[in-house]
Amino acid sequence: MAVSERGIRPAAPRDVIDAWWAAHRDDVVRWRRQIHAHPELSRQEVHTTELVMAELTAVGLTPRRLPLGTGVVCDIGGDDLPRIALRADMDALPITEHTGLAFSSTVEGVSHACGHDAHTAILVGVAKLLASVDDLPVGVRLIFQAAEEVMPGGALDAVAAGVMTGVGRIFALHCDPKLPVGSVGLRSGALTSAADHIDLQLHSSGGHTSRPHLTGDLVYAMGTVITGLPGILSRRLDPRSGTVMVWGAANAGSAPNAIPQEGRLLGTVRTGDHDTWAQLEPLVRSVIGELLAPLGVRYDLSYFRGVPPVVNDEQSIAAMRASVAQIGPSAVADTPQSPGGEDFSWYLEHVPGAMGRLGVWDGISPLVDLHQPNFDLDERALEIGVRTLAGIALGEV
Repeated sequence: MAVSERGIRPAAPRDVIDAWWAAHRDDVVRWRRQIHAHPELSRQEVHTTELVMAELTAVGLTPRRLPLGTGVVCDIGGDDLPRIALRADMDALPITEHTGLAFSSTVEGVSHACGHDAHTAILVGVAKLLASVDDLPVGVRLIFQAAEEVMPGGALDAVAAGVMTGVGRIFALHCDPKLPVGSVGLRSGALTSAADHIDLQLHSSGGHTSRPHLTGDLVYAMGTVITGLPGILSRRLDPRSGTVMVWGAANAGSAPNAIPQEGRLLGTVRTGDHDTWAQLEPLVRSVIGELLAPLGVRYDLSYFRGVPPVVNDEQSIAAMRASVAQIGPSAVADTPQSPGGEDFSWYLEHVPGAMGRLGVWDGISPLVDLHQPNFDLDERALEIGVRTLAGIALGEV
């Protein structure tokens, strides 16, 4: 066993985590419930930021608020060590909660329907656990991020504030209600998808439906783009990239015998391949122009780049896998690539890293997806989250 100024320290990271969890399980549950009952929307996470600051300060750490006022960064361990980062997101969603929990949201129309309350409580627990350990094998930077649920998201704010300076790798967890509690879904390579938004506004002089040849038939043009753009993209891009284009809204006109003057299409383009993501905007612009060129309809296209795909680095996912494997023989689970977006990917533009899927389904209740008003999680997952992230830091990454 190693000996430090504080006395004898257990040699195995698992022993350290076991002892800390046995003494502080109720604290982690309490933090999660407090945050859950007081949810805050993106870039409004004042109460949550204050809770994190207070809990970290109480164990002798020196957390700092991020420049925009919400979000926290805090270092543990010496600057002479390689440094990894652990990230949790803190914001809630504009969704009315219908769980009936005793600690349900007290804020009308706002709830933690995505599990960020658990993410934050887990990382506070990891912070306190690591603060109790002498001679960490790596330095650790804790990033409590605001505004994950909006675009542009808070990861960009955090990166702009310098949180990645000196960091070699970064890790995170995200709740997954499709995985049973006790498991963590791991995948090397693309875990999520890039998610871009399209806003296409079309303009015509309009006219009578009996004389479409005398005007630009705006609704026909919309239909051409609605079917043509997804179809052409499927023939111009490698199908292995997992690219999909879907329209979410189409609006034009109100009369059966009048060709309207204005129309609007809204949609998303998603891909799991980083190189394909770089090609998407110019390709979409080119295809829309080609589709509309013969139809006499003018248009304005606004293309909003969302987030890159989260692509898990092999060495980082191996470190996460080693930590999860210490939890139990069935803790490591496979997980498919998600078509959803996650702004953790912005950190991975700077350093390698990995995100795991934290199983939160109790195995009994009906499966409820994220972002639903009745989403809840099995609080036993909090222990799995603490063990996973702490185990990465206590093992030599």
